Order: sequence, then structure tokens, then C-alpha cells
Amino acid sequence: MASLQLCDGYLFFKPTASPRLLSQRISHRLIPKASASPPPSSSSSSSSSSSLSFSRRELLYQSAAVSLSLSTVVGPVKEAKADEQLSEWERVFLPIDPGVVLLDIAFVPDEPSRGFLLGTRQTLLETKDGGNTWNPRSIPSAEEEDFNYRFNSISFKGKEGWIIGKPAILLYTADAGENWDRIPLSSQLPGDMVFIEATADKSAEMVTDEGAIYVTSNKGYNWKAAIQETVSATLNRTVSSGISGASYYTGTFSAVNRSPEGKYVAVSSRGNFFLTWEPGQPYWQPHNRAVARRIQNMGWRADGGLWLLVRGGGLYLSKGTGISEEFDEVPVQSRGFGILDVGYRSEEEAWAAGGSGILLRTRNGGKSWNRDKAADNIAANLYAVKFVDDKKGFVLGNDGVLLRYVG
Repeated sequence: MASLQLCDGYLFFKPTASPRLLSQRISHRLIPKASASPPPSSSSSSSSSSSLSFSRRELLYQSAAVSLSLSTVVGPVKEAKADEQLSEWERVFLPIDPGVVLLDIAFVPDEPSRGFLLGTRQTLLETKDGGNTWNPRSIPSAEEEDFNYRFNSISFKGKEGWIIGKPAILLYTADAGENWDRIPLSSQLPGDMVFIEATADKSAEMVTDEGAIYVTSNKGYNWKAAIQETVSATLNRTVSSGISGASYYTGTFSAVNRSPEGKYVAVSSRGNFFLTWEPGQPYWQPHNRAVARRIQNMGWRADGGLWLLVRGGGLYLSKGTGISEEFDEVPVQSRGFGILDVGYRSEEEAWAAGGSGILLRTRNGGKSWNRDKAADNIAANLYAVKFVDDKKGFVLGNDGVLLRYVG
């Protein structure tokens, strides 16, 4: 529905939809009046009144004329959606506080339309329609204590799922997230849990920010160390390792990523070197960075090689596949903002996201990148790019910003 208002010789087309709908689909437009009297003068209030007045018949005539012209001016009116489409990405508005930072997302393989979204301030949202709409979920066992949990990581295998958070909390579901059980954890756990991966029936792999890796095969009630010592112990034991910044290292990981084969790459908290680990190795393997600027994040390409992001917006790709210390820089249009994550949709296509709504895409395996201006007007940093498959992908940001791939 819409109404017409006369103002200074113009007919003002005023939609009467809700503010939320207006912000997504409709903007106010000024339509020149077919025949309007000149603006009133202050000398004669009676002539002003008559010059601005319309008979009922005249008003109906003008309304009809404007209605007939709307299709050429603003196009046909379409049904409004709850989302705002941005190029190949669609923004999904969430029922959460604006200050929430979204941290991870996962879908149930046995129920592909069902997924969960995690964030700070104990944020847990659930979707049952593939990510179009999200609703808050509460877990009573996570609300018994006076903590405001930061849910860091979530993973599913079949209908079994795991959630970890800070302060230390571990949640497990065997029914696709319908019910979540809280699993007790040892107070001696070194570091904060930052990543978890569901690996098999009642089995998972967990990583802490101090480099401890644990595996379980009985629903999390017992955990076995997959590595003999933390990163600090490894580096301080090998002072002559030749790794810049590694001597007397007491820091933690700032980022950790796992490959589909179970290999890990992690970035030191100061960004001055990186580490890798493969199943069967007793220790993390440290590596000098081959670039001048400090490392922001690292991860695995679809072909098995590594990508590397540096502070200030640089992007590098390792030479060949597998673990390497040799990287080539790839020019990107980051506008000076930091690139924070890369996610591969296929072996050839990937998306990178970062500060101030930066979105970049490659269609040739990372050799060249083009900026997508879709999110330029979103006042948020985009922290993570997650592709469930080639048709389902999401970008997670601060202030509750969630983009859904619709390309």
C-alpha cells in the first residue's frame, strides 16, 4: 500500500510498509506533479489555500496517473524478503544484539537444512531452512552457571555434533542438535579450547590455543593426547631451532586451521612464525615466515597447498601443494584493510573477506583476485568464510553480520 502527499508542487509517493521492509527494498521517491499550482505567497492565505487544494475528483485523477507511471519509475512491486541481497551474497538479519561477533557455523550432514551458528555473548542460533532464517537456541546446562560463554567452534558428523567454548565448556549431541549434553572437562586442560572436529561415531579431535591436541572415541568422557607436549615446551626445549621469535616462547595460537586429511597449520600469537602438524608426528613443526610483515591467518587451499594472509592486506600462496615455506605474493585490491580469512568454494573458486566489508573472489585457483563491492556499505569486519559445499556458503562478521551465498 502507498499514499500520496502534496508538498511544494510535488506528489510525494509514500510507501506504508514496515521500517524493516523499507530499509531492504523500497526507497522514497519524489514524483513530479502533472499540474501543480505555484507555491503559495504570504500575502494571501485564502489564495494560498485555494491554490494548494484539490477537489476529490482531481486528487483521484492524479492518484491514478501516478499509479500508472509507477511501473516505469520504480518497477513492479515485489514481495519483500527478510534478507537484503548483495551481489552473489545475501545478508541475513539475525535476532541478536548488534555487538555479537559470529565465530563459527556448521550444518547437520544427515539433515542438510538444519544448522547452528555460534558467537560471543553465549550466542547460539539454529536454522531449519538451510540458513534463510535463524532462531535463538538455549541450552539449560550452559546457563546453570553465571558465565557468559564465548562459543568458539562447532562440528557435526552424521547426527552427532560438538560445541566448545570459553570459559571451558564442551557440549555434545547425538540427535542433530535437538538435545545437547554437557560433558565434564579436566581443570588441568592446557590452554583454552579453540577448535573441535567431529571425526567418527562418538569421536572427535580437539585443539587448544597452547597447541595441545586431544582425541576421544567415547563421547568425550576420556581424551587421549595426540601430541607429546605443548608448543611452548617444544620451542623452549629447542632454543637453537633457528625459528625467529621462538626462543622462550610463551604465547598461544592466534589462528589454527585443519585440512580434510587431518593436518594442521597454526599462527603464533605474535604472527612472527607458523607451525604445522600431521597425524603421527610427536611435536608441532615450527616454520619461519617467508614474508616481511607479520602473519594474520593461514589455511589450506582446495588443492592441498597453503594460503597466507599478512597484516595490512597482503595475500600469499605457497609454491606447490603440501607444506612449504616458499610463498608467492598475489596482488589484491584490499584498499589497505586487512584480509582475515579465505574460503574455497571449489578448487578454482575462492572468496576472501576482511576489514570494512572487504570481499574478494578468485576464479582461477588464487592467481588473481577481484573485489566484489557488494558489502562495501556494511559497517563491519568480516572474520570468516565458510563453505559447506559449492552451493552453501556463509561469511561471518562482527555486529551480528551474516552473509549467505546465493550465487
